[in-house]
Amino acid sequence: MDNANRKKLLKFQQNEITEYRVYSTLASIEKDENNRKVLLSIANEEIKHYHILKKYTGVTPKPNRWRIFKYYWLARILGITFAIKRMESSEQNAHNNYAGYTGYADLTELAEAEEKHEKELISLIQEERLEYMGSVVLGLNDALVEFTGALAGFTLALNDSKLIALTGGITGIAAALSMASSEYLSTKSEAGKNKRPIKAAIYTGIAYIITVAALIAPFIFIGNVLAALGTMLCIALFIIALFNYYYAVARSESFRKRFGEMAILSFSVAAVSFVIGFALKKFTGIDI
Repeated sequence: MDNANRKKLLKFQQNEITEYRVYSTLASIEKDENNRKVLLSIANEEIKHYHILKKYTGVTPKPNRWRIFKYYWLARILGITFAIKRMESSEQNAHNNYAGYTGYADLTELAEAEEKHEKELISLIQEERLEYMGSVVLGLNDALVEFTGALAGFTLALNDSKLIALTGGITGIAAALSMASSEYLSTKSEAGKNKRPIKAAIYTGIAYIITVAALIAPFIFIGNVLAALGTMLCIALFIIALFNYYYAVARSESFRKRFGEMAILSFSVAAVSFVIGFALKKFTGIDI
């Protein structure tokens, strides 16, 4: 094997030992016994691949400590599923490149094992936060669609940023309690589900209230209602992008499709509500 290919394999080898350390570290902090076994099983696969590559490179590279640190804290903050799926999809992941070494049987087998076995193992990991993802989606989606529209309508109807924030806050809290109650009843009526109704309601309500607080904040701190409205729409777009990125990685779905659908829906409702607010103010003659 020439030096160029040996250098590539050395990079792959470092990637394997790094991922071995990541999975081993995550296993050490995982409380669920099933998840811990899955993580240790993947770690064992990584160390096997590392030793296969060592036969060709003849060296012992050190793991990338920054990646270990990064994925450890990603797992702590956003969950193990998100962290490992983000790691497996990163550009530094060399698994797909092994298939190019067709003249080496063990490297070809390694490519097939990486692609198949790890995906199967990762799919076995069960996380509570992902089980309740539907409840979070419900709270976020409803708050974004309903509240971008409501605040846009309030902007022209009320024309006072503090009054808009107050009205929005009261409406938002009432809506959050209503959505949480609906999710509780909906989850309770679903047979065969592992979700707990009270916990599902809490996830929905918290997601709704956090979104409402973020959306009314510009009207509290910015006096100009149109500037506050523009800032609110930017915050809504940021929340949509942030959540859908997390959801797309954790669920292995398309980010662009989900982001586009939610953004178009929220902003369309906001535009219609803005026009309705203007029309109602015009025709009723009420000026606050």
